Amino acid sequence: MKRVAILLSGGGSNMVRLVESMTGDHPARPVLVMSNDPQAGGLDKARALGVATDAVDHRPFKGDRAAFEAALQAKLEDADPDILCLAGFMRILTPAFTQAWAGRMLNIHPSLLPKYRGLDTHARAIDAGDAEAGCTVHEVTAELDDGPILGQARVPVLPGDTPDTLAARVLLQEHRLYPAVLRRFAAGDRTPITLT
Repeated sequence: MKRVAILLSGGGSNMVRLVESMTGDHPARPVLVMSNDPQAGGLDKARALGVATDAVDHRPFKGDRAAFEAALQAKLEDADPDILCLAGFMRILTPAFTQAWAGRMLNIHPSLLPKYRGLDTHARAIDAGDAEAGCTVHEVTAELDDGPILGQARVPVLPGDTPDTLAARVLLQEHRLYPAVLRRFAAGDRTPITLT
């Protein structure tokens, strides 16, 4: 049984779907949900689901990303996860941290990578006149929003879409895609999934 830790910065809707999926014959179980914000709403949701929580506030480490990550790593080592899932974790990780978790760290990104790495993905898709948008689960590497793609889900961009309306439709697909990819990944299957 694989042990999964989840990192988040906000409300944790993807974390909830991941935790809810890890039951029955699922090859993994959640062991820790951690945030860089001790007040993140996702921590309360994780506790309500019976998952251990912790936090390393990034603010005291301003300007010293390595020290922040060392504190994060120490808490992760206590939980001893096999897989680390980023679920709305809004801190850029250093190459040293990503290398330590190489092949064991997943992220979900709200665009069809390699398009629109970084922020404001929905506005950028609309502004570009794209016919479709979506989300991607990928292995994390040192490059921002890069790494082998493990799954994508596509949604049409509709006439009159705003970044908010498009984001809401993409989020529904994130909630389907991330648990599906994690189940396969935890079983040792890296074959990419496409959802429509």
